[in-house]
Amino acid sequence: MQQTHNPLESTRYRRGWEKLREIDGAAGERVIESLADIAPDFARYLIEFPFGDIYSRPQLDLKSREIGVVAVLTALGNAAPQLKVHIHGALNVGCTREEVVEIIMQMAIYAGFPAALNGLFAAKAVFAERDAA
Repeated sequence: MQQTHNPLESTRYRRGWEKLREIDGAAGERVIESLADIAPDFARYLIEFPFGDIYSRPQLDLKSREIGVVAVLTALGNAAPQLKVHIHGALNVGCTREEVVEIIMQMAIYAGFPAALNGLFAAKAVFAERDAA
């Protein structure tokens, strides 16, 4: 009889879940929960690989990692929901609002003004959400 692997027992999964909660808090948990009925395996992959493997590496601190993520999601120009989650994450791990705005503005050089403008509107929405909370 084949025994099924319980991802909840995996060290990698536990490490990833803890890192996700540290960075993204409730917003990250909502993303994972929203996948439960359509792609639970994908939710597990999101926890194990990005957070359990990559974000847990000691070579960069979480603030540096989130600066990079905010920059690339801004530059992509088509990932506003993910950008908002990671703007929250950047703020959660020590970035200031001013630093987030500067990161996004710098992307105008590399990704164009439309991408930076969309990023600034995402930041504005995140800041307003946090102010209202």
